[in-house]
Amino acid sequence: MHIIYSSFCTIELKLLFHFMLRRLRFYTVLRVCVCCVCQEYEAAVEQLKGDQIRIQADERRKTLNEETKQHQSRAQYQDKLARQRYEEQLRQQQLLNEENLRKQEESVQKQEAMRRATVEHEMELRHKNEMLRVEAESKARARVERENADIIREQIRLKAAEHRQTVLESIRTAGAVFGEGFRAFISDWDKVTATVAGLSLLAVGVYSARNATAVAGRYIEARLGKPSLVRETSRFTVVEALKHPIKTAKRLKSKPQDALEGVVLCPTLEERVRDIAIATRNTRQNRGLYRNILMYGPPGTGKTLFAKKLAMHSGMDYAIMTGGDVAPMGRDGVTAMHKVFDWAGTSGRGLLLFVDEADAFLRKRSSERISEDLRATLNAFLYRTGEQSNKFMLVLASNQPEQFDWAINDRIDEIVNFMLPGLEERERLVRLYFDRYVLEPATGGRQRLKLAQFDYGLKCSEIAKRVEGMSGREISKLAVAWQAAAYSSEDGVLTEAMIDARVDDAVRQHRQKMDWLHGEGVLDNEGRPFPLLLCMTAGASYIKGIITF
Repeated sequence: MHIIYSSFCTIELKLLFHFMLRRLRFYTVLRVCVCCVCQEYEAAVEQLKGDQIRIQADERRKTLNEETKQHQSRAQYQDKLARQRYEEQLRQQQLLNEENLRKQEESVQKQEAMRRATVEHEMELRHKNEMLRVEAESKARARVERENADIIREQIRLKAAEHRQTVLESIRTAGAVFGEGFRAFISDWDKVTATVAGLSLLAVGVYSARNATAVAGRYIEARLGKPSLVRETSRFTVVEALKHPIKTAKRLKSKPQDALEGVVLCPTLEERVRDIAIATRNTRQNRGLYRNILMYGPPGTGKTLFAKKLAMHSGMDYAIMTGGDVAPMGRDGVTAMHKVFDWAGTSGRGLLLFVDEADAFLRKRSSERISEDLRATLNAFLYRTGEQSNKFMLVLASNQPEQFDWAINDRIDEIVNFMLPGLEERERLVRLYFDRYVLEPATGGRQRLKLAQFDYGLKCSEIAKRVEGMSGREISKLAVAWQAAAYSSEDGVLTEAMIDARVDDAVRQHRQKMDWLHGEGVLDNEGRPFPLLLCMTAGASYIKGIITF
């Protein structure tokens, strides 16, 4: 029994111990939970305080912003009022000044009117007094002359008699002197013979000197001078050689150049003109007869440049004249035309005579209204070019060759059409002039020009597509515009944007020019020139080939 009781007590103690242990754990957990809740509460309180502070700061900032806006609005309004007051003051001052100026002008006009009236009155009084004085003097002079008329007539008669007697005595004296001298001269036969011989020799000397001077002048002018119709030539005169000896020496030592150096043409036309250049060079070397060439096409397509290159390639001299210089010469045009061909015949190397804008004076004599002087000049030109020559080669350039006289067509052996460049030719031209006017000055280091970094080749290809319809001269001017844009900038750097801007301007200007040509009927609906109308007569036996590309 005692053992059972002891066991029961032990079990109760264990149960009590477990119960106490569980309560202790419960209190511990409860304490931890209470601590966590307290911490969260404190955190929430702190967060609430922070939110309140932030809200107060936001409210304070909004208040400050509103106050600032109000101050700014007030200041702007006050400034506006001040400006309005100032403008009103200026307006009032201007009105006051205008009123004062008007009053001053009216006062000046009144004073000027009074002065003018005073001057007119004084002039009128002076005129009246002068008229009265002249009238009085005239009356007095007439009265004196009437009173002294007899005396004046007697004085005039005496003076006339005295003058007549003096003249008669002078004539008698001169006649006597000359008569005695002539009788003495006639009586001496040696003096008469010497006088006649001297006068004859003097006349012969004057006549000979005058003719010799004229011949020598024409010879010197033909050999050394340059005709007035020639604008530019590669032949150098003695005066130019003395002025520019280094340039003359370089020209003498220069070697023949490629005929197409710097000239960009389509492949078929390039092949054709190269054949012409080779034929011309061989003709000069073999002293053959030169063939006359007509080059036609839009302006700026390389006609003049090819003519110069052709002369340099063949070793000939070149001379450039313009058709527009012939008509203003009038009667002197015939003499000037003969001087040109006489001068061309004196060239030892052969002369390439390039006539630019030839249609200005080589017009049709049957349908065109031309003056007699211009007609005579045209006849002189036809006379000097009637046969092929081994002294000079004639190259005509024109934009309207259908206006040529039929006799001019008979003297042409080759006709070459210089058309506008295509895409490939435009790209070659853009690259050529980009290198000449942009890259070379930028890399030379002596000029104020720099180039930004971009793909030059791609940009040249893009520009070539955009400048469709432009001639080589227009593309050259576009490159010069790029150079000018770099020089006009502050740092001297040519950027891609500057190039595009100049290209846009050039394209717009080109379109404007084309619109003008459309309005004049020079171009068709597709923007191309009307086809050339060349009606050759049956006697045009010299025309060997017509090139149309």
